[in-house]
Amino acid sequence: MEITLAILIGLLYAVGAYMILRRSILKFIIGIIFLSNATNLLVFISSGIVAGKPVFVKGARIDGPLADPLPQALVLTAIVIGLGIVVFSLALKYKFFSETGTDDLDQLKKTDE
Repeated sequence: MEITLAILIGLLYAVGAYMILRRSILKFIIGIIFLSNATNLLVFISSGIVAGKPVFVKGARIDGPLADPLPQALVLTAIVIGLGIVVFSLALKYKFFSETGTDDLDQLKKTDE
């Protein structure tokens, strides 16, 4: 299972890096989404996949592995922050498109004017 997820993380990083290097702003934003998801999976997988019990169980004996809530909290926070960055980037892209009339950076004329 870990090998499959490691391959998936590598694939997400590769696709994200490829999309960031494209000349379209929308593809750049999609690349940021892929890199954000790959990083979230990396943090989540680095804590280890353990079929553990919840940490806070009232009156239960601790006799097996417990689930670590810290990586889950970090990933949840990163998802919220990543969503905010994507929404802000899309708002900037909308304003850029309304001002310039193009999404492709190759089609822009001189920016000095």
